[in-house]
Amino acid sequence: MEPFIVSARKYRPQTFKDVVGQQAITNTLLNAIESNHLAQALLFCGPRGVGKTTCARILAKQINQDGTVHEDEDFAFNIFELDAASNNSVDDIRNLIDQVRIPPQVGKYKVYIIDEVHMLSQSAFNAFLKTLEEPPKHAIFILATTEKHKIIPTILSRCQIFDFKRITVKDAAEYLKYIAESQGIEADDDALHIIAQKADGAMRDALSIFDRVVSFSGKNLTRKAVTENLNVLDYDTYFSATNLILKHDIPGLLLLFNKTLALGFDGHHFITGLASHFRDLMVCKHQETIELLEVGDTAKKNYLEQSKQTSNAFLLQALNIANDCDLKYKTSKNQRLLVELSLMKLASIDFGDEKKNPESIALANSTIEFIAPAAFYRQNRALIPNSPDKKETSLDPLTTTANDDTSKMPETVVEERVTVGSSSMNEPNSKIGQPTMQAEVLSKPIHIKTKGKRVSGLSISSLKAKKQHQINKIEVIIDESELPKEAFTEEDMQKHWNDFVKKIDGDGQKLLASSLSTDIPKLSNETTIWIELPNDTMKKEVEREKFQLMEYLRNNLNNQFITLKITVNEEVSKKFAFTPEEKYQKLREKNPAIDVLRKTFDLDL
Repeated sequence: MEPFIVSARKYRPQTFKDVVGQQAITNTLLNAIESNHLAQALLFCGPRGVGKTTCARILAKQINQDGTVHEDEDFAFNIFELDAASNNSVDDIRNLIDQVRIPPQVGKYKVYIIDEVHMLSQSAFNAFLKTLEEPPKHAIFILATTEKHKIIPTILSRCQIFDFKRITVKDAAEYLKYIAESQGIEADDDALHIIAQKADGAMRDALSIFDRVVSFSGKNLTRKAVTENLNVLDYDTYFSATNLILKHDIPGLLLLFNKTLALGFDGHHFITGLASHFRDLMVCKHQETIELLEVGDTAKKNYLEQSKQTSNAFLLQALNIANDCDLKYKTSKNQRLLVELSLMKLASIDFGDEKKNPESIALANSTIEFIAPAAFYRQNRALIPNSPDKKETSLDPLTTTANDDTSKMPETVVEERVTVGSSSMNEPNSKIGQPTMQAEVLSKPIHIKTKGKRVSGLSISSLKAKKQHQINKIEVIIDESELPKEAFTEEDMQKHWNDFVKKIDGDGQKLLASSLSTDIPKLSNETTIWIELPNDTMKKEVEREKFQLMEYLRNNLNNQFITLKITVNEEVSKKFAFTPEEKYQKLREKNPAIDVLRKTFDLDL
C-alpha cells in the first residue's frame, strides 16, 4: 500500500505557470529574472495558503537554472529555509549571517527563505539590518509573512514588497476541478464552489477540504455530500426560506428555522447566511452584476429564477432586517427569539406593485372628516356657479370617483378623486351653491362619506384618519384663467394692509399686529408684497398667520395671485436695540432739562 500524499503537497506548483490566482506577481518575477533586475531582498506578504513559500521556492530554483543542468534539479544545497517562529533569536540570525558569506558550490545564487519573519525579535531584526541592506552578490533573501504590519519599517524599506491576494472562488473551483479530473473523481460544480467558498481564499485550505470530502464520499462528489460533511447550510434551505417569506408563511418559516437548529446550526449562522442569500438575489437583478455571484451554474439558474419573483424594495428591506439581527445577536439574551422575530418581520414585508397598509385597511368603510384649507375655497370661488337663491348657503359633497377613465367634467366643476383603503365611491355630479358669506364656508367641514360610522376629529381614531388622509390621492382641476387678477397700486395695498393691522389689533392679536407694523410693505413686482423684519422670530410668526392676511388682501384688492415675500434685515434689528446711553441721549434731545435734573440729584444711568 503506497503512502498517501495530501493534495496540498502532491499538487504543489513547480513552475510559475502552475501558481493559481497570482498572475501579476508571477509575471513580475519572471520578467525580473529574464531582464536580470531581481532585487536581493524580497518580501512576500499575504493571507495563509495563497502561494508565498511556493513562489519563493520556484524563484530560488529558476534563478539557478542556466540551461546546463536538468530541469528536475531542485538545487537543494542552494536553498536555505528558516522558520522564524522557532528561530527568532539574535544567535539564529548570527548563524545565518555567517553562512551567507560562503558562496554556492553549485549554481549561481544562495537563496535564504525566512518564513513567518514577523516572529523575529526586535534585537534579531536589528542584527539582520546590515546584511539585508548590503548582502553578498551571490545571496538573495526572501522573507514571507502573513502579518506585514508587525515588521519594523527599517526592514520594509530594504525589501521589494509583493502583496499576495486571496484566491477567488472561481479560480479555486477551476483548480479543484482540474485535480478531480486528474484523480478520476466526478465532482459537481456546485460542490466545488462550496469547497472554494469554505476555504476563504486559501488554496491550501481548499485542497485540505477536498481531501477530506473525497475520503467521505469516494469518487462521486455531490453537493449534498459536501454540505453534510462540512456542516454548512445548503442553498436549498435559503431558497425555501425565501419562498416562505414571499408567501407570508410565518408558521412554515418558524418550522424551517427550528429544523435548522435541530441539525446543529446556530441562529447566527442561519441569519447571516440568509442575508448573504438576499445579497446574491440583489446581484442577480442587474445583468452587469451577475458576475459577482460566486456559485455554480445550477445554483445560478435558481438564483436568477427567484430574483424575478422579488423587487429591489423588498430585498433592501429584507437586507436591513437581517443585518440588524446580525448586529444585535451577540448582545441579545434571547437569541432564538431575536431571530424568530426577524423572520416574522421578513414574512410581513409588503411587496409588489401596490403596498398594503394595515391602517388603511382598518379605516376602510369609514367617514373621514377634515376642514378644507381656505386656499381651496379662495382659488375655486370663481368656479362655483351662482345659486338660484343667494340667501341659501349649501355645500354638497364633491364629486368622487375611483377610475381614471371618467368622462370629461365641465370646467365649472371641481373634480376630486379619492381612494379610501380598498373601497371606492362613484356618485353623480352634485350642484354646488354660491355661499353668501365666505366665513360660513370656511367654517364648514367637508365630509368624504363611505359606509360606516364617522371618525371624530377629537378622538383617538383621528390619528388613523390623519394617516388615511395622507394616503388618499386628491386631484383638483382648476382653471386659473377664471380667477380675478386686477392691477393695484402700492398705496392701495398699504391702505388695506394698515386696515388689516388695525382689525387684528382690535381683535386681540397684538403680537401679529406688532410684527406687521414693524416695516412698511412694498411691491417688489405686480403681485409680490415684500416686507423686512428685524429677526427670525417675527418672520416665523408672520409666516404662521399669513394666510389670514393674504385672504384679506386678495379679497379687497380683487387679485387672487398676490404672494408675500418676507426677509430678515439685521440692520433693522439693530435699530430697535438701544443701550441705556442711547436711550438717555434720545430723551435729552427731546427735553434738555432732563440733563439738569440728573446733575442736580446726582443720578446714574
